Amino acid sequence: MKVKKGDNVKVLSGNDKGKTGEVLEVIPKTQKVIVKGVNIRKKHIKPKKQGEEGGIIPVECAIHASKVNVICPKCGKATRIGYVIEKEQKVRVCKKCNTKLK
Repeated sequence: MKVKKGDNVKVLSGNDKGKTGEVLEVIPKTQKVIVKGVNIRKKHIKPKKQGEEGGIIPVECAIHASKVNVICPKCGKATRIGYVIEKEQKVRVCKKCNTKLK
């Protein structure tokens, strides 16, 4: 997968189209990512112990990795990711301005 934890991404399609956020978690097995502030659902919580309150809390749910693009820190645009081999290491590169990504 080209998206990593900690990347700033922009959502390309779906209900949250145009929103940006940081990747909190990457799930490679299902090709999904969890982005902060995107795809928020309501989760109903039961009280586990006596005296504890139950309730409804907002939770970020996973979206498919193909629906997001990484935002380049230099040019500030949502871009695809390319790879360049430098000193026997694979480095991620912005396709628009050829800047190395962390």
